[in-house]
Amino acid sequence: MRRLLALLLVLGLAVFSANVVYAQGSSDSTEQVESSEDSGYQVLKKQFIDGDWRFMSFVLVCLILGLAFCIERIITLNIATVNTDKLLGRIDDNLKSGDVEGAMEVCKSTPGPTASILYEGLKSADQGPEAVEKAIVSYGSVQMGLLERGLVWISLFIAIAPMLGFMGTVIGMIQAFDRIEAVGDLSPSVVAGGIKVALLTTVFGLIVAIILQIFYNYIVNKIDGIVNRMEDASIALVDIMATNNVFKK
Repeated sequence: MRRLLALLLVLGLAVFSANVVYAQGSSDSTEQVESSEDSGYQVLKKQFIDGDWRFMSFVLVCLILGLAFCIERIITLNIATVNTDKLLGRIDDNLKSGDVEGAMEVCKSTPGPTASILYEGLKSADQGPEAVEKAIVSYGSVQMGLLERGLVWISLFIAIAPMLGFMGTVIGMIQAFDRIEAVGDLSPSVVAGGIKVALLTTVFGLIVAIILQIFYNYIVNKIDGIVNRMEDASIALVDIMATNNVFKK
């Protein structure tokens, strides 16, 4: 389900980018509208087109792909978030009656990495507390990798978007100097186009990086919260098992 939602997001953003790029072909012959009469969307689209769609499209692709990974991670992490107190309470109720299998079924029926780690710990209950702790630590590292999956791509797009903007800046300045060399005049009208491309690509690249960085920090904070609850629940599970004499042999 979460992959479907991420795919729908990508398709929606792709349609938006296609409309913007298509509008570039017809906008060259249209007159400029006063900025006070433009909506926010129209202003954004106009600036995108003015910045030269050949460079801006790469920045937009970074935004689309970066948001797709962010949305997928947010949906996944929200699904992985469970009420650990309630989960531990249900496990405790089963262990009080000596039903280890019932406690394991509770973990199997609960989504999220916390329940999976507790399940692995309960599987090793007959081997003693050391085996339980070892199983929890080993499987915890696996779950950490799953939680952080995709973050490297978000970091990549955060780094690439400003670089693409700066590349547009450099190319725009080169174009401006080429026009100066060709015309032999340093009038503002000669260099204005190249400088405008240079500034707009940089601005859009930085905006994309800022947006993705906000999502990235939120995701990292969400992962930290889940990991902390996983650690607390793991410690609590060992205490519950010891209290209910699960380790006695």
